[in-house]
Order: sequence, then structure tokens, then C-alpha cells
Amino acid sequence: MKSYPPSASVASLTLDVNITAALASVDVMHHGRKVTIMRNQDQNNTVNPDFAKTSRKCPPFCIQPAELAPGVKTIGELEVLQFLKKINDGDASIMVVDSRTPDWVEKGAIPGTVNIPWDKLDIGKSGSTAVGDILEKQLSARRQDGFWNFDGAKTLVMYCNGSWCGQSPTNIKDLLKIGYPAHKLFWYRGGMQDWENLGLTTVEPLGK
Repeated sequence: MKSYPPSASVASLTLDVNITAALASVDVMHHGRKVTIMRNQDQNNTVNPDFAKTSRKCPPFCIQPAELAPGVKTIGELEVLQFLKKINDGDASIMVVDSRTPDWVEKGAIPGTVNIPWDKLDIGKSGSTAVGDILEKQLSARRQDGFWNFDGAKTLVMYCNGSWCGQSPTNIKDLLKIGYPAHKLFWYRGGMQDWENLGLTTVEPLGK
């Protein structure tokens, strides 16, 4: 489902399909414009065909465990929305990261998230200098005496295409290896497949 135009007053609408009994929608900022996350109101709507496929070759598209790593909390849609609301309310210590490659992002993304393709955050593919730049400039980690200091680093909520996708799991495991605190890492295991299955708002890249 694509977002309402920024001028739409969703708050004034009475919705038939709410997120929860007490929550109709959540407003976020996405690339400088307001987007209202809500569920598709067409009760005959079906899932985006890009996320309807049940089977992909494994490996590499194998089912991920419910617990990815000790200390890393696995979360669902309502928790993702809570984090996005905190960001929208001005909490700069949190970032929701879309770990997918651009070809997948073009099919739709969660509003209010930041795309850092998994291979850009992978030292083996991108190199330590490029990864270091992301850690410092986007994730607020600091180099200190030859080591990484994550005291002020952002809390990251990471996702990709779903429970069969290894992009965000790869990044989370790599971040843990270099010392990123597990309590600052959250994993939305259901990813875009579950988000789309629930009819929640998605956005496409600007200019598309």
C-alpha cells in the first residue's frame, strides 16, 4: 500500500481496518515529508506479488531462527511502529535500518526508515574504510585508541525481506563481531513480507 499524500488528514478519518483496536495510524517523516502508516482499507486487497512467493532456493534463502543472537531482541510490527514513533517525536538515538539492496527497496520500503544496503556494511565486500565511515557518520560510533567506542552509538532496528532473508542477519552478526552492543540491536524478523501481508503503508524511492 502506498502512502497518503502529505496533505491528507488521516487523523480525521474513521478507519475500518486499524493497526490495533486502540491505534489507527502512525505518522512518520520520510525524506522530509510526512507519511501516515496505516493498513490498507480495501478488505479485498491481496499481497504484493513480489512478496507472495513461498519458496526460494536455500541456500542462500534459508529460514532464519527466531533468536538471531544472544542479547539481540526479535520484534514484530507493533514494536517497529513504536520505534518509528519515537524517532518522529525527536529521538535521534534510534535508527530503523532497511538492509536491503536498492533493487528490493524500489519495490517498496517502510516509511521513516534509512536504507543502508547490507553489502555496504559488510567489510568483506565494502572494505573497512567504507564500513568505518558508516559507523561514524550514520551510526554515531567513535574510534578511540584503535578500537570502536559504541557508548553513543545509535540503537538500531534492522530488517530486510523476511524470515527467509539473510541481509539484515548478516549485518547484525558482523556488528556484534566488532563489538556493537547486543542490547542496541533489534531485529524485525518478519521484514517486508510480513509488513506487506498486513497491508501496512509502504513508500517507493523519491522520483520513482
